[in-house]
Amino acid sequence: MKQNITITEQEGVVRVDKFLSSKFPEYSRAAITKLFTLNLIKLNGEPIQPGHKLRPGTSFEYDLGPLQAKPEVIPLPIIFEDQDVIVIDKPAGIISHARGRFWQEASVASFIRDRISGMEGERGGIVHRLDRATSGVMICAKNVDTLKFLQKQFSDRKVQKTYLAITKNTPKETKASIMAPIARNEKDPKRFKITKNGKPAETLYTVLKTTEKGSLIELSPKTGRTHQLRLHLDYIGCPIVGDELYGGEYNSRLLLHAQKLKITMRNGKEVEFESKLPKHFSEYLK
Repeated sequence: MKQNITITEQEGVVRVDKFLSSKFPEYSRAAITKLFTLNLIKLNGEPIQPGHKLRPGTSFEYDLGPLQAKPEVIPLPIIFEDQDVIVIDKPAGIISHARGRFWQEASVASFIRDRISGMEGERGGIVHRLDRATSGVMICAKNVDTLKFLQKQFSDRKVQKTYLAITKNTPKETKASIMAPIARNEKDPKRFKITKNGKPAETLYTVLKTTEKGSLIELSPKTGRTHQLRLHLDYIGCPIVGDELYGGEYNSRLLLHAQKLKITMRNGKEVEFESKLPKHFSEYLK
């Protein structure tokens, strides 16, 4: 909604971005700056830059609409739900949570926001993340105590995760462990890389099936580094089909699926949730 505001004598000469940040402290400086790139801050009907200085008595127009919008909610498959958790069977193409107030895209977080309590923001209730292109089991917390309880298990590496992937090549060994440290690629922040200076990362794998088109591989990550499975398979010369970021050939989707998740609930009971292998995987191997 467009509104007007006037600089007072008490405020003196001010930079418009700093002025807005002081008026609306609930938004970050980066969020305020984004409004300028969207041409939503205007003086006399013309867009102005963040560093524009305004004198007392000057009125200008602003629109906080993009900051106040909520992402849409789309229905997602539920594997399990009780008073503490909701387990989602995340489809490929759906993000775990919004990347910020300007990316108001439907996500797992937006789907669960009306089912959680005491948690706000883009990541409310999100215990762990799956890449947009990865499908499968994703557990979310419905309250703060459960969130902390489950996140500690992830940080302590007590959660057992099982993934399935289809690679365009076949590993030399049918069953083995891949140990290769991972760090962010400073030349391309969206990517990660294998480097001796990275954080330790380990993945166990087992080849389940091999055809002319590729191999179906079961993966058990012992650490939880970003893009770990994708990087590790590419590292041994077996990139995941559809993973163009890390050596895989084009496909309509990344053939990586979070099949199982074994975790301990707050009542002390260990449970395992499972998601069926998407049809696209079996169809690809035919």
